[in-house]
Amino acid sequence: MRWLVVIASLLLPAPLRAESRGTGDLGIVVERADGAVQIVETSSMTTLARVDGLGDLSHAAAVFSRDGRYAFVFGRDGGLSKIDLLDQRVADRIVQAGNSIGGAISSDGRLVAVANYEPGGVKVFDTATLGLVVDIRSTEIGEGKRAKVVGLEDTGGDRFAFSLYDTGDIWTVDLADPAVPVIQRFFDVGDQPYDALVMPDGHYYLAGLFGEDGIVLLDLWDPKARPRRILDGYGRGEEPLPVYKMPHLEGWAAAGDQVVLPAVGRYEVLIVDRRSWEETARIAVHGQPVFAVARPDGRQVWVNFAHPDNGVVQVIDLVTREIVETLEPGAAVLHMEFTPRGEQVWVSARDSNEVVVYDTETFEVLARLPARSPSGIFFTARANRIGY
Repeated sequence: MRWLVVIASLLLPAPLRAESRGTGDLGIVVERADGAVQIVETSSMTTLARVDGLGDLSHAAAVFSRDGRYAFVFGRDGGLSKIDLLDQRVADRIVQAGNSIGGAISSDGRLVAVANYEPGGVKVFDTATLGLVVDIRSTEIGEGKRAKVVGLEDTGGDRFAFSLYDTGDIWTVDLADPAVPVIQRFFDVGDQPYDALVMPDGHYYLAGLFGEDGIVLLDLWDPKARPRRILDGYGRGEEPLPVYKMPHLEGWAAAGDQVVLPAVGRYEVLIVDRRSWEETARIAVHGQPVFAVARPDGRQVWVNFAHPDNGVVQVIDLVTREIVETLEPGAAVLHMEFTPRGEQVWVSARDSNEVVVYDTETFEVLARLPARSPSGIFFTARANRIGY
């Protein structure tokens, strides 16, 4: 009878398997109103799947595992969700705080860190299990509260840097041995740091100040360096101006020795010499800039704007320092993301409920993807970049 069993087993249908594929052209689009993300593919400019149940994504950000298979999404409700981009599902999810504002992942991909407003501090998790590894508590500010953490960035290796909004500090932490975190604290660097970024080579950490008109810079390559002020008066200057939306520092465009940054409250972007950290030029733009994002080759910078001018995107040629194109993707443009080599840029138009894909050479619309109140767009190429 054994041969009958063998024949019967041969006649059974093979188990279904997911299509084998790489992840280099995948990404996610946050649908902020619904607590969901779309999994998208840039090669075909299509949506592959929709994953929901991710909580409050009103200020969501994401990082990726080293292999690009998993997206770690940080929700405003303190949720940390691990999404499997190949199986197109939530692989794991925890609510680790009451209010979080983003996070970062270590270079080796073992650790994912989350910046928390409530209860304050940084929590670090194992990316494989989402088990808690380190709980870094921020400074107490009274009534049982701790300082809000902002501007959490990976700085290469197992190192991170972040700022404390309420106390005006910058902290760095080395987690080469997570059991013994090495924390360095720099106190009173400026009034209300609100956001930060790391240069693409991991050399400098920069924090923008909400309570003052300037930037704080920390040289991460010099163990003896202290934070120093640069670009005082770079935004509002002597004339106080209304600010409709603070620019995101992660929207700074670093291109060679030039850095392009949005001027706070002004209808301008600034060109800064990265060697001296001094302003070299200003370019008048359509409105108050929010993001100024460089194409991967550094030739172009794409700029979007705060309300009420947020239906427009302008393109700056960094060679001529001129605006070469003004586009109208839709209502309430919130974010822009380039494909790894920069031939496409994906633009989210929240109030038009769609993502618009442009050819960055011809500025033609290549595709329009329906999406429900889209905001952040994140591609897996970020897995291979410091500070992203």
